[in-house]
Amino acid sequence: MELTGRVIKMLPLQTGQGKSGEWKKQEFILETNAQFPKKVCISVWGDKIEQFNLAEGSAVTVSIDLESREYNGRWYTDVRAWKVIKAEPVSPEEPDVLPEGPFNLKAEEPDDLPF
Repeated sequence: MELTGRVIKMLPLQTGQGKSGEWKKQEFILETNAQFPKKVCISVWGDKIEQFNLAEGSAVTVSIDLESREYNGRWYTDVRAWKVIKAEPVSPEEPDVLPEGPFNLKAEEPDDLPF
C-alpha cells in the first residue's frame, strides 16, 4: 500500500534493548494529498531511519505495511514504512514556459492591432 503526502512532524527517536539486541524507531506524521487530507503516524525501524533521511516539509510517497496485534484484549495497529520516495524539488530558477499560440505576444513583437 502507498501513501503520498507531506511530512508535517518528526517525532523523537526511540531506542531500547530487546531480546535480539538494540533497536531504534523513528515515527513521523504524514498528511495525505487527498481531497480530505488525513494525518497518519508512520514508523521507520533500524537502518532505514538514516537511509530515508526524512525531514519536516518533505513531499514523499511511502510504501507501508499494516500490522495489528492483540494485548490484554485490546488491538494495536502499526503502520511501518519499508520504502520512501522523495518528490523531486521544483527549481525556482526555472522560468515559466507559456504554451505557443496566437494569444502569446512576446515583448519584442510589435503591437499591430488597429485599436
